[in-house]
Amino acid sequence: MVALGAGFAVLVIALAVQSDLRSNMEQLLLSWLQERQDSAVVAADDAPMPENSNDDRLAVAPPPLLPKQQAAVTQWLSRKYRVAPEPLGALVAEAFAVGAKVRLDPTLILAVMAIESRFNPYAQSPVGAQGLMQVLTRVHTDKYDDYGGAMAAFDPLSNLRVGVKVLQDCIKQAGSVEGGLRLYVGAVTTDGSGYINKVMAEHLRIQSVALGKPMPTSFPIFTAAPAPAAPEPIEPTQTGLLDPQPEAIPAGQPVEPAADAVLTSS
Repeated sequence: MVALGAGFAVLVIALAVQSDLRSNMEQLLLSWLQERQDSAVVAADDAPMPENSNDDRLAVAPPPLLPKQQAAVTQWLSRKYRVAPEPLGALVAEAFAVGAKVRLDPTLILAVMAIESRFNPYAQSPVGAQGLMQVLTRVHTDKYDDYGGAMAAFDPLSNLRVGVKVLQDCIKQAGSVEGGLRLYVGAVTTDGSGYINKVMAEHLRIQSVALGKPMPTSFPIFTAAPAPAAPEPIEPTQTGLLDPQPEAIPAGQPVEPAADAVLTSS
């Protein structure tokens, strides 16, 4: 017992003497851990993100944080289609970013989404068109490979990006926006003018909002010319084909304008 007590006393004295040293070691250790954590955060922030990565997406983009044009478009679309402005703001921002990258008017992209799905990312047509831009997933499965597979059709930003790619290819193949929309909707039994007029009218409305101009009260009537023959049969890719369509107009027959519309050539 005497030996044990003496040993305990020596330990207490040693710890008391080395308290300052122990404190210094703890401070050094904490400093090292903090520097290590800060370095890891900086490295993560500086690391490049893959172009098609879904990890960089914004779930929401409140209108007050958006540029003026995008905020105005977001608020207008939110009221018209009864969609929450925060998630809608992320879609508007993405449409402007992708549109600038591929040189496609973002208000046209938004108009296609509005007519196709009314901004419902989970929309699906009876023929299998899915998501915001109602892309026929089974036809364009390969375009979803970079986004994790076909189920990405229901991810809003993935569907938007794939839809823009499909629309861009259609416009390039047809040689005009109107012809591209005809291919996009997959119109095979009609000239597609009904769908084209819906999209282009909404496009002009959204564009007017973005530019701060008065809302148009009349719209041009577009008559789609026959699309160039495609290497493969074009399947319907969108829900627009399900809407009632006007009868096909024989080639060369003049089109009677609507009473409240302005007739312009496409």
